[in-house]
Amino acid sequence: MDNKLVNILNEMAEYLSIPQMKVLQETLIKYLCYDDAKKQSIDNYEYLQMFLDAKRIEGCSERTIKYYEDTIRHFLSRQDDTIRTVTTEEIRSYLSLYQGINNCSKVTVDNVRRNLSSFFSWLEEEDHILKSPMRRIHKIKTKKQVKDVISDEEIEKIRDCCDSSRDLAMIDLLYSTGMRVGELVNLDISDVDFDARECVVAGKGDKERKVYFDAKTKLHLQTYLDERKDCNSALFVSLNAPYNRLKISGVEIRIRSLGKAAKLSRIHPHKFRRTMATRAIDKGMPIEQVQKILGHSQIDTTLQYAIVNQNNVKLAHQKFIS
Repeated sequence: MDNKLVNILNEMAEYLSIPQMKVLQETLIKYLCYDDAKKQSIDNYEYLQMFLDAKRIEGCSERTIKYYEDTIRHFLSRQDDTIRTVTTEEIRSYLSLYQGINNCSKVTVDNVRRNLSSFFSWLEEEDHILKSPMRRIHKIKTKKQVKDVISDEEIEKIRDCCDSSRDLAMIDLLYSTGMRVGELVNLDISDVDFDARECVVAGKGDKERKVYFDAKTKLHLQTYLDERKDCNSALFVSLNAPYNRLKISGVEIRIRSLGKAAKLSRIHPHKFRRTMATRAIDKGMPIEQVQKILGHSQIDTTLQYAIVNQNNVKLAHQKFIS
C-alpha cells in the first residue's frame, strides 16, 4: 500500500502546487496509513526521542547522539506542523536560512543535512512517513582542503615542552597508534600489552580493535606508570589528587597548550591520528591495513589521508616524469 501511495504522490506532483501536495499527502496518511489513533497522537519530539533510542541501540556514542539531538531539535523548533508533512522545499529553505543566520561553512551545513537525512530515513524505514523529503536534497559540494600534518621536527618540539611523564606518554601513544582521543581516554592499564606492544581500544559503535605502538612509546608509558601513586585503573589520569580518569576535553586542552608552548599552530589530538595515517601510507603500508588500524568502516574515509602529503606527489613527479 505504501508504494502505491508514493506513486500517487509522484504522479500528482506534476499537477498540484506545493501547498496542495502537502494537503494531499496529509490526507492520504490520515485515512490510508495512519488510522491508528496512537500514531496520530505522536508529536515531533516523541519521534525525535524514538530516533535517538534507535541510534543508541545501534551503538552510537553519547557524543554522536547529542549531536543528532541538538541538530534535529533545532530544526523541529522551527516547525509548526507535524513532522510527517514536512516537504523537501521546507527543508531546503531551512538549510539556506541556517547558513545565512549562523554564517557557517558549507561543511557545517552538510553535517546538518546528513543528520536530518538520517532522521527522515529512519522515519521512512519505520513507516512513520511515506517518503523521506530528504531524498532529493543531495550532498553539499565543499572545497577539499589539503590538511597539514605534524612534521618530525614539530613532534620533537612538542616532546621538549612536555613537563610530565604522563604528557610524554600520551603524545607518543597518539602519534604511534593513530587512535582517536575518545579511545585514548577510555583505555585502562589492563588493555595494554607491553610485551606485544599493542593495546585493545573500543572504537565507534563499541567495535574493538588492536592498535600498535613503538619501543619509544613503550618506555615512556612504563616510566609514567612507575611514577604513579594512585590505584585508578585508567591508563591516563589527572596529575593531581583525586587522580580521576582524563576526559576528552582535558586531553584536547592539554595538547593545545603544548602546541602553543612549542609555538606551533593548530595542534590538536586528531592531527596526531592524521599524521600517523599519512606516514603509514607514505611509507607504503597497504591502504586496507591502514583502514584496519584506524578502525574505519569505509575505505573511502581512509583514502582521504592518501591525498594529504603533496610533497610526495612532487617527489614522485621528479622521479618518474622530470
